[in-house]
Amino acid sequence: MTAFDLLRFEDWTNPVPPADREVAALLPDDDEGRPPVLFVPGLGHAAWAFAEHWLPHTAGRGFPAHAVTPRPGGDLRAQVHDVVQTAASLPRRAVLIGHGVGAQVVARALGRYPAHAAVLVAPVLDGWSALGSALRTNPSGTLPALFGGRLRFSARQLFTSGLPADQATEYLSRLDPKPRAELLRRTTPPRPVGNPPTLVIGSPDDRVVARKALDRAAAAYAGAPLMFPGMGHDLMLDDSWAEPIDAILDWLLKHL
Repeated sequence: MTAFDLLRFEDWTNPVPPADREVAALLPDDDEGRPPVLFVPGLGHAAWAFAEHWLPHTAGRGFPAHAVTPRPGGDLRAQVHDVVQTAASLPRRAVLIGHGVGAQVVARALGRYPAHAAVLVAPVLDGWSALGSALRTNPSGTLPALFGGRLRFSARQLFTSGLPADQATEYLSRLDPKPRAELLRRTTPPRPVGNPPTLVIGSPDDRVVARKALDRAAAAYAGAPLMFPGMGHDLMLDDSWAEPIDAILDWLLKHL
């Protein structure tokens, strides 16, 4: 990280415009002083993707749970700004958990916010690799995005066959992805402030993020990815959603 990065010159000369942030939250019945968990959704997703299962499950296990929706039309810098500001507004240092492109947002936010810990779920840190996977799996839904259109995910990309078809269709109807060119770059995460423990999780059956990309992401934090075979890219919505969030929370309990 350079002195230029530390000063965040662009933030001074071209500040991120203010915006109302949509944050979903659930608090545990008993406050045991555990760090709040802030979920950051990926491309086309919003806070609802975590509110479906992981938010109530996290609160049920004693962690204050929050999820922030990306601002409409916001670029990567705006998304990072919103995550940092939301985390800073919480009463204790937060755990940042990002999914997909949201993991890229978290990786960048860690360079500015001293998180208690961080988890990158099926992280898209190499947009070109993810785009290549999308073209192979869902060419008709991906090609329009190359020319400024919307990316149309398929159930096969995000979920396994264990998720009921009507549920998969309902989830897909709520997605609204329009990728920005900046997300296609391969990201080298900045050095996290305070060196928080960082976990990378994913699935070898993910049709968006290849296993090699998961290994690279984990290696950036001197670790190996925790894998959940038989799950799709949307681990928080797929049929076996409870397994990864329980593993995450068990890992967090070891770092309190």
